[in-house]
Amino acid sequence: ELNMATTIDLKGKVAFIAGVADSTGYGWAISKALANAGATIIIGTWPPVLKIFQMGLKRGSFDEDSILEDGSKMEIAKIYPLDAVFDSPDDVPEEIKNNKRYAGLDGYTIEEVAKAIEADYGKVDIVVHSLANGPEVVKPLLETSRKGYLAASSASAYSAVSLLQKMGPIMNEGGSFLSLTYIASEKVIPGYGGGMSSAKAQLESDTRTLAYEAGRKYKVRVNTISAGPLKSRAASAIGKEPGQRTFIEYIIDYSKANAPLAQDLYSDDVGNAALFLNSPLGRSVTGVTLYVDNGLHAENFH
Repeated sequence: ELNMATTIDLKGKVAFIAGVADSTGYGWAISKALANAGATIIIGTWPPVLKIFQMGLKRGSFDEDSILEDGSKMEIAKIYPLDAVFDSPDDVPEEIKNNKRYAGLDGYTIEEVAKAIEADYGKVDIVVHSLANGPEVVKPLLETSRKGYLAASSASAYSAVSLLQKMGPIMNEGGSFLSLTYIASEKVIPGYGGGMSSAKAQLESDTRTLAYEAGRKYKVRVNTISAGPLKSRAASAIGKEPGQRTFIEYIIDYSKANAPLAQDLYSDDVGNAALFLNSPLGRSVTGVTLYVDNGLHAENFH
């Protein structure tokens, strides 16, 4: 019997978080929340930023952000290079193989990473999809090219389908798959373009379908968190013009002015919600889009 007051204990559980490259985003906060509960943390990082991330870890750049509730430091057991737009080695074009940002790396397709994790850990309990990319995100949808639109879909939505497809067979029964979405899937958010709003709508629809399919096939749960605006490194790069405020700065101000809860949203708020969804406390919750946004989704956007 589950007691809500029980401290969540994830000791002995393995959690793979795909899409962590620094300590400012939601992926890091989720990793930290799971580590606080005792989970073993393994991470997938986009190859072009892998070296920078590893150097930052070595230098201690993230030490302050790594401190857990008991005063110890979050340990990342292993980092895998992961480019989630490629499902298998055959999908990787020559231009990527020869790209100096990928130099010395291989095994970074979703299929290969899943195999490497299986070889290292056997089974995993938690998989978190914390990645998205829209090369034309600053363009209105009306001006987005087919190539840009499909690239946003591939990196931000299909990558979650593929990740669960390849990781499902090595997930323990009762396991949990979690992704991150955004309110632009259902409300008009000017500035969040390039087909990213469409990709997030796909991701939410796929969450429901995959919850049914993976629930029946692998007995795992599938949910997504619709997170409010956070000034992460990735978000700060959207629409950055010299001397102008970024897209994320406008959205954070809008949220504070209009959301039911006029308070700051911290990455740890999303981390804690993810901890609940990925823990035994959420054992009956699947197919859900959970809003962690100070209630912004309920506001009548204007």
